[in-house]
Amino acid sequence: MRLPVRARGLMLRLGGVMSILAVAAAVQVNSGGLALASASGGSAWGGGGPRGELDCNGYSTVQSAIKISLPCADPHGANGGRFYDNGYYVGHDEPNLRFISTAYGSGSEVSWTETLPTDPTQLPTVKKPGNDITHFFQLSVAPWFSMALCDPHSYPQLPCTPSDNANAPTSTFAGGGSAFMELQFYPPGFAPFADSVSCNIPGSTNPAYQGNQDWCAALTIDSLECTNHFAYCNPKCEEPVNFAFIQRNGVPTGPPSPQNASLASFTPNAQTLFFGQGDRIQTTLFDNRSVGALEAVVKDLTTGQSGYMIASAQNGFMNTNDGTCAGTPYSFQPEYSSASYQNVVPWAALATDISTTFEIGHFTPCSSLLNPVNGTTQYGECAGPYESSTAADGTNVPGTTSPAEASPNGDGPCFAAGDTHGGQASGGEVTAPNEVSGCLNFNDGGDLDYDGSGYWQDWPNSLVANRHPSTMVIQPPSYMANGHSTGYQAIQFQTDNPASDYRCNVATGSGCTVPPPSPGSFYPYWTQVTKGAAACDWEFGNMSNGNTFGGSAQYGTAGNAGNQYFGTQASNPIPIGSNGCAAT
Repeated sequence: MRLPVRARGLMLRLGGVMSILAVAAAVQVNSGGLALASASGGSAWGGGGPRGELDCNGYSTVQSAIKISLPCADPHGANGGRFYDNGYYVGHDEPNLRFISTAYGSGSEVSWTETLPTDPTQLPTVKKPGNDITHFFQLSVAPWFSMALCDPHSYPQLPCTPSDNANAPTSTFAGGGSAFMELQFYPPGFAPFADSVSCNIPGSTNPAYQGNQDWCAALTIDSLECTNHFAYCNPKCEEPVNFAFIQRNGVPTGPPSPQNASLASFTPNAQTLFFGQGDRIQTTLFDNRSVGALEAVVKDLTTGQSGYMIASAQNGFMNTNDGTCAGTPYSFQPEYSSASYQNVVPWAALATDISTTFEIGHFTPCSSLLNPVNGTTQYGECAGPYESSTAADGTNVPGTTSPAEASPNGDGPCFAAGDTHGGQASGGEVTAPNEVSGCLNFNDGGDLDYDGSGYWQDWPNSLVANRHPSTMVIQPPSYMANGHSTGYQAIQFQTDNPASDYRCNVATGSGCTVPPPSPGSFYPYWTQVTKGAAACDWEFGNMSNGNTFGGSAQYGTAGNAGNQYFGTQASNPIPIGSNGCAAT
């Protein structure tokens, strides 16, 4: 059972406004411009400074997280149970579309092309759930593309040979040490990133700056410092994360590693790549063999701009010792040569390698905010028509048999419309004001009572923005085989949502349903276009212009993801036909 009070919710702003207004740490810079370590680094226990990202979930017993509102990879726990980080549930809601292929190269290189959504011209409203004006950040704080990476110092703490299918877990082998890479995209509307979920465009010193127009992206790599069968997880660094924005010059804004991360790591600079709403974006993930590390290249096909990031030791990436939490410079590489069904990250709730996901359940719009956090502009609780549609967040705690209060600040962190989070993002730059009052639902492991924007019919239902954003459109991914762009062989739908429902028994599947019981009675789904030039492209939300695979029924049944975790529901793999579309 979870601890009754979350101190994290009260101290959340250690990485936010307090830091922005009074940044005292200096950074060392090498000749290439890379920030190598914060002045506060190098504590006696060898795991980095008192602030960093030794635990993506913010529960390290020795280090305060710089950024709490960071979407992390979702682990499952021992014996098919839920994962608790230092006693706290850290679940997620990640409706996932997985791509499968047995062909060589399909697991170590992938190219995606997507068209970003466009928000309505009107600001969001908080009047009638299911009928409000909604912007994309309210629905998903981070759409992402994934790939499994080698990390011998991650669960199950075994050696891993890059691009080798022998790393796959079996009934007698726990699998090679594995990390979960997400190339995350962040929508505009709720900046700055260090505090919340949107990137602030650097360079504006005009107090009237409105901003809130552009997307940004980052390469994130989560490891898990647990031994096989979760016999031991280091409470100081359970889920360390490497983080770096996609940069036009490829140089991280600050140290990427869990041990040395600083506020600069989560603050865009003049080299950060930004994308306009509606832009067409191409993302390529591949093993750069000349440097021996994964490289992410992101091109804005609309503007012609591009950026990249290499997950290399030279760029400051590190893996983490599960005994000491100390970091070692490390170049991450793809774990598998193919995206075969059995090739997964063995500790992840989602059974996947190559996939795309919308991270949902992280925004509840509010008419007013309650429980102010002293010395900050942050609040802990939400009031309004969404919150009043059901019980308060934090009352439905996974792992309990009945509702139980988890935290007095369970909705948080929350910020008011117009909040500029202290007025400045960094270097005198003005922060764009928040578009609407709302809560990010990170303090209690997500929107546990399903009353936020993501669980109403406020999702895109058109290719053109109306009351809702336009849908994101994703072309089927491809990889290079014998010099030719080649598609994948099958897809699979899955979601780890059921694990966040306290009624779901993750050991048996009893009470595990999609959509979850919620006042909006809605769960977003994938649609594949069936006609015209966009045939076989994928959309997400509430789109009806193609094959919906049964809507929310597409996510299949509990325990069908291949990892024997009933907190994840999955369909059977669906073959992709010669025309590039999934078979019906």
